[in-house]
Amino acid sequence: MDFPKLNAPSLKELFVRELEHMILSGKLAVGVKLPSERELASSMQVSRAVVNAGLSEMAAKGFVEIRPRAGVYVADFRRRGTIDTLLSIMRYNGGVLRKSEIRSLLELRLVMENLAMELAIPRLTQDDVQRLGTLCDSFGASEDDPERAAGFVFEFHHELCVLSGNTLLPLIFYSFREPVISLWERYLRLHGVARLHKNTADLFDCIRRRDLAAAVDCFTSSIRDTIEGGASIYFDQD
Repeated sequence: MDFPKLNAPSLKELFVRELEHMILSGKLAVGVKLPSERELASSMQVSRAVVNAGLSEMAAKGFVEIRPRAGVYVADFRRRGTIDTLLSIMRYNGGVLRKSEIRSLLELRLVMENLAMELAIPRLTQDDVQRLGTLCDSFGASEDDPERAAGFVFEFHHELCVLSGNTLLPLIFYSFREPVISLWERYLRLHGVARLHKNTADLFDCIRRRDLAAAVDCFTSSIRDTIEGGASIYFDQD
């Protein structure tokens, strides 16, 4: 087994992480005005450059709002956040998503990928089908490596979005790569590669036959089963 290389976080990363945790824990409520950059730098023993860069990053994630000549305020990240906000929430929760976030992600996939299949299936070439088949086979052959298997199943579904011809679908889907792969890894460790590979192979068979209705029904059934807990990937603390 390979172990990942450990890297020490920078001061900016530590600054951002600490303030994000204070916001996510409720210690800093929405609407609260933060101290000045000078005061934050002094209190947290970092440079003003670190504080300035960190606050800019947090503003991009929707955690704070920088108001010119007025100061920095805690923002409602659920209204202003991005995919990076979701990743921060995962880190705050120890690298996992809560039940409501898992459900939301699965519901989003249901909408996106059913649209992808609706657009892709009528226009598939034989080369397109062969590419999907290769990814499906590679997934099935990775039975002893859940991390590698999760990568292949992500590529399979991402390729469907690419084949839709919609320029935004693959970009949006790829932006969720980290949380989606983490959920697939959890599914594979809990239920095994064979179960998810069968679902993927059944879906691929529908796509190969250009049977849109069957493909949508197959994918919807699989996602609904996971949402409702038939093949649960929820965590004990949810």
